[in-house]
Amino acid sequence: MRMKKRVCTVASVVLFFQLLGHFVLAQTVQGSGMEVAVAPQYDTTHVYVSPEDFDRFVASLIATFGGTTTKQGVFTVTPTTSSTMSQLVLTPVGTVSVFGFKTPSPYPFGVERSGYLVTDLDGAVSAAQSAGADVLVTPFNDPIGRDAVIQWPGGVAMQLYWHTTPPSYKPLASVPENRVYVSADRVAAFVQSFLAFSHGKVIADNEHAPGVEIGRPKDTYRRIRIQSNFGKVTVLVTDGHLPYPYGREMTGYEVSDVDETLVKAKAAGASVLVPSYVADDRTATILQFPGGYVAEIHSPNKQGSAH
Repeated sequence: MRMKKRVCTVASVVLFFQLLGHFVLAQTVQGSGMEVAVAPQYDTTHVYVSPEDFDRFVASLIATFGGTTTKQGVFTVTPTTSSTMSQLVLTPVGTVSVFGFKTPSPYPFGVERSGYLVTDLDGAVSAAQSAGADVLVTPFNDPIGRDAVIQWPGGVAMQLYWHTTPPSYKPLASVPENRVYVSADRVAAFVQSFLAFSHGKVIADNEHAPGVEIGRPKDTYRRIRIQSNFGKVTVLVTDGHLPYPYGREMTGYEVSDVDETLVKAKAAGASVLVPSYVADDRTATILQFPGGYVAEIHSPNKQGSAH
């Protein structure tokens, strides 16, 4: 009788902690450090293209989404010797940092998917480390400020940057989403770490999202959506059995009408890798721009609202 009671008690404890873990992912995680985020328009997708494709890519992006660019230049943006063309593309649906290296790109540059502007670089790096991130590149000076590259559990790398003169960009018409593919084994660690750092919250956690979103229409998968002052992150939890080009698209851009955007994109030299489809609250497609950049484009359905 005592043995049966003890087994029941152990089982209850295990169930409690399983439920607690799931509950934590659905709640806001309060970071232990200061808030270092600035605003979503300063979350830049990093795109590396060859120098000969640089101007064609920038022109295609502007023709598709609208917006403006900063002056193009050639700089050293790494802590070791290198030379790259660099330009910022400011569109209403997201900011893109474009790099066209004239020299070989030093490791690990090119693995970072995005850059987050922070109010204090050293404080941000310390907060990221405390939250479980690894520092791939310790802080270094660039022509207009300082940078570092970090990596979260699950292998997600990003740059943190700070400008000597604070930049001023217009608020976005719609906030893009960082599309992060993570394994089931590492998703809990990634979400917990990123939430602690970003002071963000999980706004949706769908364990049975439609598989058409990852190119597997007969299956379902888990999709987690996170929101913070840095912007949006969509976590796609998969087994890695992904048909091309899923997993290659780093950013999802919200537009008012997918079909209208496709017309502009194709006229500007982009190709359609995944024809538009409807899933849950959005119509979506995947494009490839000149130079090779792959992006998801989506618009909210009338019967639903985009997260």
